[in-house]
Amino acid sequence: MILEKKGLRAAADELHTTQPNLTVQARQFQENAEVRLFRRTSGNHIRVTDTGVAFAVIAKHLLEARDEAIDAIRSISRGEITAIRCGCSSLVDPNLFRALCSLHQELLPSAPVQPTHGDVPQFAEEICTGQVDVALITLPLKHPDLHIEVIRRERLVVCCRMDSPLAARSALHVSDLQDHLRVFYSPHRHPDAHKRLIEMLGSAGVEVREYSRASHPSEMQALVREGFGVALVREGTVLEGQLTTRPIMGVDWTLDTALIYHKQRHPKTVPVLARKFKRQFGEGLLKMSQNALSNASLTAPSHKSRQPQPEDEKPVQLRLLN
Repeated sequence: MILEKKGLRAAADELHTTQPNLTVQARQFQENAEVRLFRRTSGNHIRVTDTGVAFAVIAKHLLEARDEAIDAIRSISRGEITAIRCGCSSLVDPNLFRALCSLHQELLPSAPVQPTHGDVPQFAEEICTGQVDVALITLPLKHPDLHIEVIRRERLVVCCRMDSPLAARSALHVSDLQDHLRVFYSPHRHPDAHKRLIEMLGSAGVEVREYSRASHPSEMQALVREGFGVALVREGTVLEGQLTTRPIMGVDWTLDTALIYHKQRHPKTVPVLARKFKRQFGEGLLKMSQNALSNASLTAPSHKSRQPQPEDEKPVQLRLLN
């Protein structure tokens, strides 16, 4: 990669400094850190090293974090944040939501947290109208005015009765869902997620016919316990009595949790909260590319083209198929 002097001028403008000052700072950084960010070549050109390329990306994130921290401190100093209104949709891990509320209380003890529960479409609207500041929701969700930060992705597993023939197996095949998967989260509570789930099942050869509907995860478990069929739930869900879960071999279906807030109108502590929260509680994202994270949701590979996984093998997360 070759950068001429105009490249340094552009970088200097972005960092609100002068080109000579930037050159001096870069040289000093190289000496102090004992690294090589760039090399001079013939023709008065500058060749950026691999270290320099990586440094540019890392520095950008550091500058963003610095700006967010300064904005938050200024807002707190001015007394602009008197409370924080946090939302949580039904399928989100309740422990994760409690952690979010606690983290903001730790960040700003003087501002009480006002928790609220609801549906994903509801929170998307209420954040845009200013009724809610930040929310934990399950994807998919697309909205031009919202910042959507994927926090965690967890495998979908089959919830069944302990005395069910399916529970006698350590793991299930997708074909085992046919005629047994008859309990679903109500389509009206999260229409996009239901549509994606039906498409995902159909692509794996599972035809969904008549089914029972539940408006809350606890109701889904009640329907399974009462013998109305099995359901797909988030791995790690706390189960009521008489119920158990089994993984599904050969697929990588996940339920993805994201933090959402308005891109422009939000309490200045929210971006700082989101950064800290993702670093502390984010799971299952290390293998994901940035492109995959931008629209992550219920995910599934091509079932027919894959061999069943060993039962003890962890799933590999794939990008959302639109």
